[in-house]
Amino acid sequence: MQQHIASYDHFVEVELAKIIEANRDVQSEVDPAYRLQFVGIKVGTPVAVERSGGVNTKISPHECRLRDITYAAPILVDMKYPRGNYDVLKRNIVIGYLPVMLRSKVCRLRGLTPAQLVSMQECPHDPGGYFVVKGVEKVILSQEQLSKNRVIVELDNKGELGASVTSATHERKSRTALVYKGGRFYLKHNTIGDDVPVGVVFRALGVTSDLDIVTMVGCETEIQDAMAQSLEEAVELGVFTEASALHLVGGRIKQKRAASATSLQRASAYSREEEARNVLRTVVLAHILPSGRSLRPKAIYLAYMIRRVLLVQLGRAKIDDKDYYGNKRLELAGQLLSLLFEDLFKRFVGELRR
Repeated sequence: MQQHIASYDHFVEVELAKIIEANRDVQSEVDPAYRLQFVGIKVGTPVAVERSGGVNTKISPHECRLRDITYAAPILVDMKYPRGNYDVLKRNIVIGYLPVMLRSKVCRLRGLTPAQLVSMQECPHDPGGYFVVKGVEKVILSQEQLSKNRVIVELDNKGELGASVTSATHERKSRTALVYKGGRFYLKHNTIGDDVPVGVVFRALGVTSDLDIVTMVGCETEIQDAMAQSLEEAVELGVFTEASALHLVGGRIKQKRAASATSLQRASAYSREEEARNVLRTVVLAHILPSGRSLRPKAIYLAYMIRRVLLVQLGRAKIDDKDYYGNKRLELAGQLLSLLFEDLFKRFVGELRR
């Protein structure tokens, strides 16, 4: 059970703080003057969460089993908010309860001697790694998932060659795909309605020279020849500068995204170019961080994806095998709880804003 317990401890000590950090500022949609900031988070000592909704002080797992209650600990946050000219800091505000994994760092049984465990009606040989929910012992099964933040070259359901990467950060999860059809490359993403030619995407990312684009992908003659059609498409569309590329990308962004912005007024104030730059900066290839205002690191990563596809197309590399364990990860209790907490915390912050 050691890997489950280590995974849970990592979630409590590291992941919780990172999720809070990524969503720390909350500003009211009704009155921008009302705002608060989460400055810290921790998990308290286990308490009994009664079915009636009441909370009892310190409790042991054995008592939870007998009384059909959940062995959980309060999630405590510190928050800061302005009052007049001063910032007020409120500590240890309970925002919810987290089920406690037995023998984890939060659990009361951690570090006890066999004699102490027996006195608490616990078996000294019990490895832990499970939860007590409403009196029932439950375990979170590990799940096999395709690796995040890793380029996978594959054939899509239409039999077309392409590369995809699922970006996962504490702020968002999104999938970016690169499709190769008719000798030309296109970028595919949920927020962008139509596929965008890569020649346009490179220019929108600030790489406007064809020579720069080709050099990023590779200097071999056959790779340069294979890139020609993709670069010609940008010329056919009359896109030569960063501004014109951003304007074209902005026109293809789905309006649903604009509606989900903090407020409709702010969304309408956005120009097409700003909206496109914002999407390229924060949503497309979200795990590649821009250096300052420059989006060049994303352009380099996109060139790497193109190169991977071209090497397969030229017969110099093989398609990635999705069933190969090197392309997979086992998600344990900590990662799965982290996903769940992130989702619920974002919903909680959204309701606070409203």
